[in-house]
Formats: sequence, C-alpha cells, structure tokens
Amino acid sequence: VNRCTLFLRVYNDLESQDAVFADVAPLLTSLLDGYNVCIMAYGQTGSGKTYTMLGPQLEGNLAFTIEEESELGIIPRATQEVFRLISEKPPGSYWVEVSVVEVYNNEIFDLLAKDSYGKMSGVKRDVVTTREGKSDVPLLTHVTVENASEFLHLVNKGLQLRVMHPTLVHAHSSRSHLVVTLTITTVVFGDNFGTLWEDEQISQRLNKEASCTFPQKMRDNKATSSSRASSPVQLEATEKMKQVKTRLQLVDLAGSECVGMSGVTGAALRETSFINRSLSALADVLGAIAEQRAHVPYRNSKLTHLLQDSIGGDAKLLVMLCISPGQKYLTESMQSLGFGTRARQVQRGQVKKKNFPVPTKGK
Repeated sequence: VNRCTLFLRVYNDLESQDAVFADVAPLLTSLLDGYNVCIMAYGQTGSGKTYTMLGPQLEGNLAFTIEEESELGIIPRATQEVFRLISEKPPGSYWVEVSVVEVYNNEIFDLLAKDSYGKMSGVKRDVVTTREGKSDVPLLTHVTVENASEFLHLVNKGLQLRVMHPTLVHAHSSRSHLVVTLTITTVVFGDNFGTLWEDEQISQRLNKEASCTFPQKMRDNKATSSSRASSPVQLEATEKMKQVKTRLQLVDLAGSECVGMSGVTGAALRETSFINRSLSALADVLGAIAEQRAHVPYRNSKLTHLLQDSIGGDAKLLVMLCISPGQKYLTESMQSLGFGTRARQVQRGQVKKKNFPVPTKGK
C-alpha cells in the first residue's frame, strides 16, 4: 500500500475504461506541441494489460470488438482523440501513418507487411540507430490512415498475426510485445514561417493553387515535377516546406511470468525467457534515465531500442501498471510495483514547450 502512494492514480476493479482514459487523454495534446508520447501497459501475465490497451477480445478471435464502445481500451480511444484534435486544425497540413509490430523472442516483426500475394504476413525487420541518434526500422510498413476506423481495421488485421499461446495462468497469453505507432507529419514553413495549422490564410491559398494535397505531394515527391508549369505560390511553398514528425507509441507488453505457475515447457519456456529479459532491459533503461547516467543501455534489447525515441530525451511516457490481486501472485505484483516505482522516478527536468514558429508580420 505504501508503494502505491508513489503513483498518480490507483484504479479499483469497478472503474470503467472511460475513467481510465479520462486521465490519459490530456497527454495526447503534447503530440501537437512536438513531443513524442509513449503509453504502455506493464504487469504480470493475465493481469489485464491487453484489456486495458485494446478492450475486450472475442473468444477464438484475436481482434478486439467495437460493438461495446464503453469497453474500448486506450489504443482505439487514443486514436479517436488524436483524429479529433487534428480535425480542429486547418485541412491539408498533416497526415497520419500507422505501423504495427510485435517484438517476439527479441526479434521485430512487421505485422502490416504483405507477401507477394498481397496477404499480411509478419516480416522480420531490424532496428538501427541513425546518424542523428534516432531509432529507425528500415523498410517498416507505414500505412496512411484518414480516420480512426481505418486505423482500427489495420490494427485488427495485425492482431491476427500476434503470437499467443495458452498457459496455466492465462488461456490467451500474449507471447510478444505489441507496439502500435501513429506517426503524425505536419507541414512546416522555414525558420520564419508558422505551420499551416496556425495560418489558415496560407492553407486556403495553397489548397486553391495546388493540384493535390500536401500529404500526397510530400509522399510522392512530385511537388516540383508536375508536367504542367507550377505557379509562383506552389514554387515558393515547395522551397520552404519542411516536415515535423511526432510519434505516439502504444505498447501492450507481454506479461512477466513465473515459470513455476505458468507451467510452460519447450518453445513456450524459451518465449518466457525472452519476455522476462526484455522487461528487465526496459527496467534497466528507466533506471539509467532516472539516475541520469551517461550511458542508457537502449541496445540491450530490441524492445528498448525500438522505443528509444519515445522513452528517452524529452519524450513523455505513461505507464499503466496492471496488478493481479490474488495472494498467490504477490511476488509478481511486488515486482510490477517496483517497475512502476522506477518509472515514477524518471525526471525530465525543465521542459520547454515546443511551439512551432509563428509567421512574422509582413512575411
């Protein structure tokens, strides 16, 4: 009980998904201020992480249902909120892409990749560090979505490929970490110009002159290669357009597992070993950040390397701890609380709001 007082909020078993998300939603506005955001569920196997992040799952079907909206979890609700926030901005100044991966046995699998027949099949990818010190997954499938429904459909497809096996503790035990990423790309004008979100006149003028939307232009890289002559407005805009990308990473971690209770053997035992090691690596990373060490061991695990940009630097991280109340799970529950305590000790210091530059008068 004393350790629980360290946390921002403790939910009882009667509180709804609505109540949980009400505390999560304010964090999402940071995406539009230029910050990366990560929301993850951590806890022992069978403690309710997938329900918290996705919502109820149909028996025999790995996809979540949207029939009971009140039961939807953080992932679908967060996406709805992101699109609601974006809808309040001038059109044509942004686009949203989604990727879905699982980290299974310390390997990354792209759950939206398609085979030669156009069927989704998990394809192994690798994570690298760019020259700028950012984490990146080359060839990862990013699909542009225009609303929450398209997003839910893609996540639904990806979930059907997620590795799951029954154990003595949980009949539908997730054997991998699920990472759903929304990448929001904003069109920004040079050093002395604000975003199109903040300048509706520029947005209206360019939408009138342009032959296609900004997202399509930037994706196809055809802003200056049109067969017909570009207008002065188009040329001027193209020269000054930049992209600002922010990520929302939504993570349903595989559960920490006591082999003696779960009764796993063979391949499942190997899975458990990788799960526990990756969770330990995640705790080590948070510990290093909390203690402000010179070296943070992101590369000790594919999971932490993948999440580097969303849990390090000045990114914003929210951890949802899921605890099983049974006395027999006390050891695992205390371990989960210890992880949460470590995460709670991370201090970002004084963070300045990352407002995009506002247009200067006369320019």
